[in-house]
Amino acid sequence: MSGTRLIATVLFAALAVAAAPAAAELRIRITDPNFEPVPVAVSEFAAAREEDRAQGQRIVEVITNNLRSSGVFKPLNPSSFIQKPDDLVRAPRMADWKQVGADVVLGGRVSSAGGGVKVELWAWEVGTGATLVARAFETSAANWRRLAHKISDRVFERVTGESGYFDTRIVYVAETGPVTRRVKRLAIMDQDGANNRYLSEGSTLVLTPRFSPTAQEITYLSYTNNAPRVYILSIDSGRREVVGDFPGMTFAPRFSNDGNKIALSLETDGNSEIYAMDLRTRQVTRLTNNPAIDTSPSYSPDGRKIAFNSDRGGAQKIYVMNADGGDVVRISNKPGRYATPVWSPRDDYIAFTKIEGGAFSIGVMRPDGEGERILAQGFLAEGPTWAPNGRYLMYFKQDRGAPLGLYSIDITGRTERRIETPTEASDPAWSPLLRD
Repeated sequence: MSGTRLIATVLFAALAVAAAPAAAELRIRITDPNFEPVPVAVSEFAAAREEDRAQGQRIVEVITNNLRSSGVFKPLNPSSFIQKPDDLVRAPRMADWKQVGADVVLGGRVSSAGGGVKVELWAWEVGTGATLVARAFETSAANWRRLAHKISDRVFERVTGESGYFDTRIVYVAETGPVTRRVKRLAIMDQDGANNRYLSEGSTLVLTPRFSPTAQEITYLSYTNNAPRVYILSIDSGRREVVGDFPGMTFAPRFSNDGNKIALSLETDGNSEIYAMDLRTRQVTRLTNNPAIDTSPSYSPDGRKIAFNSDRGGAQKIYVMNADGGDVVRISNKPGRYATPVWSPRDDYIAFTKIEGGAFSIGVMRPDGEGERILAQGFLAEGPTWAPNGRYLMYFKQDRGAPLGLYSIDITGRTERRIETPTEASDPAWSPLLRD
């Protein structure tokens, strides 16, 4: 596996399964306030060879952890399973799985050929016996974890009706050293924390990495000789280019949702304004013109609006304007200061950082400012980023006496978890789904 390309092609092929009805009735709403996680049995995979069985166990472990971390599923203890893996793929006995309390059961067969790994996967709804998934997943042996994420996405999609998010990556700022001499490096990992690697060597300060919604590339700030420059970096090729050398201080570059523009804030003569750059022509357009501080722009999914924060009303609040800078409307009206607004890819929420009474929190509100809800709190909690399905957020948080780290949470606020990283971590940015 080369340093410039992490993932090989993943191939899919439909499987015919005669053991169960074709239609499935199970479909849950993960945003329902009374939702309870779905009990799921993830069976060990059948295998002809011991080395394939061991590979299957590793894949099953990743699938199980993915489903558990989503908060949508409650994996059952395999020691309670009655039906054996080989029998399950030949003729599933739903009575056995009802007895152990499963609503969904996953089973499969793993094999290796030509240096690759293949999983034939089935998932059934236990109550009706309906087939939820019947597919073959195949990839190189080195990319078995991605195969597990693909399987997890397919199961998540069939049960919830929502797009999956497991086959994604997170870019973030890895932080080491004392506060007075902090070293900040770009790093990237799978969404579950695996396959961590560094994208910069740490000799220059890096800040605010942001993923393109349409490609595996990021924009970020890098300071060389105390001068900020905006870069675009292709994750897989390693190619880096300077977007522009702007006079003054530059902050918070972020892609438009078609990947063709970057919005950023630029400070000149003590005043911060928002600008947009067309990446094809490199033409820069000023969008705000106000003596207050305007920063942290984020495009709506259709590219017609931009959310940003400003203290033009006397306190730091969230505003929305047209993409050309017109029709500015304040949408946050509750006490406290608001920062880092980020528009959901589903266009239903804007996530934000809130500071009130010395405490930090992560919340969401609708694009008109209604329905504000706080999801997570901490001594420090900042920088939300959306999963590509718009149902999960990641951010960085620090509680008193604890290291600075990355956390994810679903939009109901039920399921918060820490993402393990080799160092302290901040400024996460979620990638789009990886392409096959």
